Amino acid sequence: MLVLDAGNALFKSRDSASAPDARARAELLLSEMDAQGTAAMAVGTRDLGLGVAFLKRQTQRARMKLLSVNLADAQGKRLFPASLVTTVRGVKVGVVGVSPVTEKPVPVGVPAPGAPQEQVQGLAVESLLSAEVRQLRQKSKVDVVVVLAALPHAEALRLADQVEGVDFVVQSHEGRPPGIAQRQAQATVIPPGDRGRQLAKLVLQLDGKGRFEDAGEQERARQSLRLLENNLARARTRLSGTQDAAEKRALEEAVASLEARQKALHKTLEGGATGGGRTHLLSYIQLGSDVAADPAVQKRVERVEPPGSAAH
Repeated sequence: MLVLDAGNALFKSRDSASAPDARARAELLLSEMDAQGTAAMAVGTRDLGLGVAFLKRQTQRARMKLLSVNLADAQGKRLFPASLVTTVRGVKVGVVGVSPVTEKPVPVGVPAPGAPQEQVQGLAVESLLSAEVRQLRQKSKVDVVVVLAALPHAEALRLADQVEGVDFVVQSHEGRPPGIAQRQAQATVIPPGDRGRQLAKLVLQLDGKGRFEDAGEQERARQSLRLLENNLARARTRLSGTQDAAEKRALEEAVASLEARQKALHKTLEGGATGGGRTHLLSYIQLGSDVAADPAVQKRVERVEPPGSAAH
């Protein structure tokens, strides 16, 4: 298993970093992510509330690596490693971090009297990401490339459309809920869940070559087909029983549209992913009350959020 985080994990907003318990919360999250075996996290906007120096200090001895191919200081010097390469059960995986693009350097961290505030900038990402992915493919000879994109959803989709050599883009920025894997021209975009309430689980089958196909697509197609065929049967029944010309035209259009969709779903089922190729299967583990808390972690949480407090 490879555990990754797409970023924006430490604060609800950049402003919340000024709260009295903000530092303790961020320290707890970083230490627990590392203790749970997280290999890498992208640096997002909501991770910079206490600044770059804080992040580097807290992860100096951690196994978890903070990644960003395009986050730089005011002079344009990269602040974190762009990528890492790790091997899981003989599979070589390249992981790249991406941070939001900014038009100019912006202040981060909590201002301190008499000290200059840190400034960072998100450099234009497409060329930097393309170069990093080429290096991972050609020099490191990785089998899979995952981009941890702490970017708005539209920007993550654009990268998945345009950057060659990427297999998966795991996107985090707006707090989007669980969804389905979204296949783009070059890569598949994975929604990781909202504010730590879910754990996205992506199972890969690496037999064969070429792009990863969605192993869950056929089951979704079968479910959609069952619903569609019920609706189609009802529409045909209504069509056969109506004498009203306007209603008949509307029903004929509805039946034609449903039949076209039915044909497309049958095509999906006939040519969908099989167990003989490279496939992915996305599911979610809901981290609700039915998932037992670790007693030691619970004690650490309660030191930050005492039972009965507003935040608990």
